Parts: sequence; C-alpha cells; structure tokens
Amino acid sequence: MMSFLVSEELSFRIPVELRYETSDPYAVRLTFHLPGDAPVTWAFGRELLIDGVGRPCGEGDVRVTPVEPDALGEVLIRLQVGTDQALFRSSTAPLVAFLDRTDKLVPLGQEGSLADFDAHLDEALDRILAEQGAG
Repeated sequence: MMSFLVSEELSFRIPVELRYETSDPYAVRLTFHLPGDAPVTWAFGRELLIDGVGRPCGEGDVRVTPVEPDALGEVLIRLQVGTDQALFRSSTAPLVAFLDRTDKLVPLGQEGSLADFDAHLDEALDRILAEQGAG
C-alpha cells in the first residue's frame, strides 16, 4: 500500500504491486491500482529505487527521495508525464524488502551476466521501434 498524494490536504491509500523480472534485470515495475481506473504500470531503473531510498535521485519522469534525509522511514515517488504528475508516499521497509529479494535473484552489478538479456533487449527495442513506426 502507498499513499497517493492528490494535494496538501488530500491523500488516499492504494494497492501497489512491485514486480521484478530477470528477463529485464535493470528495471523494477510498480503497478498502481487507482480506484475506478485501469491499473497503471511504470517501469524504471532498479538502481534508481535503491539509491532513492537513501538520497534524492532521478531526473525527468521518475524521482525518488526520502521524506526525511537522515531517516529511512518513508520515501516519495514522483512520476511525471509532460506537465502531469503523480506523487506517492511509501514506507521504506517494504521497498527495501522487495529490493533485497531482487538482489537475491540478480545481485546488483550482475545484470549483464544473464545470458539471454541481450536477446530480450533487442526484442524489446525492435517492438518499441515498430510501435513508434506504426504510430
């Protein structure tokens, strides 16, 4: 569960699914289940989430920062598309537990050692380019 911060005065708790796939070892996926809307999934760098637990990180569409710089209690995750943005607040403990499990699957720094990663990357790039060409 994370808090979706709508404004200074309004927030509500929503379920968020955290996912990690060894076929894409550099990324984590967060799926937000907003009431009345289809689930929305964001994929971004695992290392960004790891670093963001302890210090402000990220540029552009995804930014992760601890709520209090000297404490590991909560983090803010800001997602932005153009001028639209969403801000979520999460307890640090479940994120650290999730990241620990990802590290047991693929230790940080060992992502490139997965034999089929390059093939999956090529497939993903081909799919993205085909979608852009069709759009």
